[in-house]
Amino acid sequence: MKPILLLGGVTEALAIARTLGPEHIYSLAGVGRVPTDLTCQVRVGGYGGVEGLAQFVRDEHIGLILDATHPYAAQISHNAAQAARLCGVPCWALRRPAWRPQAGDDWREVADWAELIEALKPFKRPLFTLGREPLQHLDEIPQEQFWTLRALEVYPGNERCEVIGARGPFLIENERALFERQKIDVLISKNSGSTATEPKLEVARERGVPVLVLRRPVLATADREFTAVAAVLQAISSR
Repeated sequence: MKPILLLGGVTEALAIARTLGPEHIYSLAGVGRVPTDLTCQVRVGGYGGVEGLAQFVRDEHIGLILDATHPYAAQISHNAAQAARLCGVPCWALRRPAWRPQAGDDWREVADWAELIEALKPFKRPLFTLGREPLQHLDEIPQEQFWTLRALEVYPGNERCEVIGARGPFLIENERALFERQKIDVLISKNSGSTATEPKLEVARERGVPVLVLRRPVLATADREFTAVAAVLQAISSR
């Protein structure tokens, strides 16, 4: 069996990586912790676009690209599909299902940062769970707002913004305490579909807090697409 190049980005990717032998490669962009207890090889860093990724696939004699990147990592998913075509190898993808609003939810979808800022105008105490992107806009916070940002690591905030470094999974009781302590009146979230971060949506529902949801990007079509780790592992074992 030719090596698999597993492009990571979601929790499920690590579960797949733990099943792979030393001939396979688990590739990470470099954000977050790098696992050190895997049998497979671990590569950290980018590739330099489609051509760079394609050259890596050729050099390492990769037989399958498995895209398990984040649902919002549209560019790397596009690069993976294009590189696979250039190299004549299949590209499979693990596509995590999106969250769906439930009874009692007040979800408001926004397409981009400009729409988000417009939708935020009526609120005073937003909680951002978008990763690092809001850090680029700390000098744009209106005087009447105080932002709470949650990211994987702690970063400097300012007098109108507190940055919390935390990693999921998050417990619902801790999310309740966070909403209460920070007096959160609106939640901003990507629709990542992760069970590890879903409790924040439950707390927003309980408290009647609106949720501004960043619309998912359209991802490249893969040769095979899966929604569960078990299905991916079964397909790998049947190669």
